[in-house]
Amino acid sequence: MDIDVGLRLKIVRLRHQLSQRALAKKAGVANASISLIESGATSPSVSALKRILAGFPMTLAEFFSDELPGMKSEVFYRAADLTEIGGGEGISYRQIGSAKAGHALQILFETYAVNADTGLVMLAHEGEEGGVILSGRLEVTVGETTRILNAGDAYYFNSREPHRFRNAADVPCTLVSSCSPPTF
Repeated sequence: MDIDVGLRLKIVRLRHQLSQRALAKKAGVANASISLIESGATSPSVSALKRILAGFPMTLAEFFSDELPGMKSEVFYRAADLTEIGGGEGISYRQIGSAKAGHALQILFETYAVNADTGLVMLAHEGEEGGVILSGRLEVTVGETTRILNAGDAYYFNSREPHRFRNAADVPCTLVSSCSPPTF
C-alpha cells in the first residue's frame, strides 16, 4: 500500500492546528524540512519522521494507520493492504491493521534480509512481544540469552528486557510478531 507521507503529515499537522513553523519548533527540526516533506520534494528517514511525530505526539504506527477518524475498522486485509512502517536496512515491518490510539495490540509481518539485524544496541520498551518464525532462521537475544529459531519456533518475552533480532541464515527470514502496547 502506497502512502503519501507528505500529504499525511500535512493532514495530521492541520488536525493538530499547527503551522509548519510551530511543528518544526516542537519537533526540533528545520521549518524547511516540514515544507519539503509536505510538498513531496523529499522523503524523511524513519528517525527524522519519528522526531517530527514526537511534536504531536504520535507513533509511527498511528501515523501510517489507514484508518482516519470516523472510519469503520477493517477486519480482513490483503497482502497489498499491509502498511510498511519501516524497519531499517534489510528489515521490513508491515503492519496488519491500524495502530490508532486506543488499540492495545500491534501485529507485524516482518522480513529480515540476509545479514539484517536490529543493531548492536539492544532494544527495550514497555510491554510484551512475541512472534512465530514462518521461514528462515532468526537469532533472538533477550537479556543474556540467545537462541536461533527455525520455522515454526516462537518467542515471547517482557519487552523491558534488552533484546535484539538478527537473520541467522543465508536466506531471508519471515515471521509474524505482535506487541502490546504498540511500539512503533
